[in-house]
Amino acid sequence: MTSPRKIVARTAGNRHGPITRLMSPGDLGQLLKPFIFLDYVDAVGDGPNFGFHPHSGIATLTFPLTFDMEHTTSSGQVDLVKQRGVEWVMTGGGIWHKARPLNGTQMQGFQTWFALPPSHELAEPSAQFLQPTNVPTAGPVTLLMGQYHNLVSQIAAPFDVCYLWVELQAGDKWTYQPVSQHNIAWTFAQAGQLVVNGEQLERELAVFEEGNGALEFKAATNVGFLVASAVKAPQELAMGYYSVHSSDERLAIGERRIKEIGATLKK
Repeated sequence: MTSPRKIVARTAGNRHGPITRLMSPGDLGQLLKPFIFLDYVDAVGDGPNFGFHPHSGIATLTFPLTFDMEHTTSSGQVDLVKQRGVEWVMTGGGIWHKARPLNGTQMQGFQTWFALPPSHELAEPSAQFLQPTNVPTAGPVTLLMGQYHNLVSQIAAPFDVCYLWVELQAGDKWTYQPVSQHNIAWTFAQAGQLVVNGEQLERELAVFEEGNGALEFKAATNVGFLVASAVKAPQELAMGYYSVHSSDERLAIGERRIKEIGATLKK
């Protein structure tokens, strides 16, 4: 019998008003790349508006749990994502975008950043939007990205990840077995009391030791949580204010490009 996979780090994050930052490129993102950033939004009323701002070198996945969202890019693309849909943006060599929440009273959702591999970090940007009917589900599991059993996401990510949203009723048990090549894993208990491999989490993110061991989840109360695994990305993280690249040279290229786009937007 194998021993439970240990939790090597856990955090409740840093809360600033309605936003709790749980992971950044300078801290847990170093352990969990390509996952490098995670914000949890929990707001009453209209929620925060995110005006035009730039990115390069990363991809962003936004999952609005309880509200709809309008998304606009600097190329003029405007899209609407319904609650429990997925917004996927590959910023590549540079893009500006903005988002505003719609039709919600209790605004809850997540935004995750991924470090793009060198092959994609300076490519042309793109944006993809999945409505709830196009986001695969099976039982308690919603597949945000990757592949889980017979579920396959429509997002063609340039890295090997499995990213899930899971909801269990009190007393339920659920086991996640990462595929053999995935050597990193983490979870975030968004609501309720979640027991994983013998430790209880409540609105906390937990990082598991590297390896391939199964994760055993039990709901002490009704719970909702993220769980993810991946092949750990090998590249270094060169960090700017809005950008993350694999080297200082590529960071400079990306930051120069978003500055050029910003100047055009101001005109």
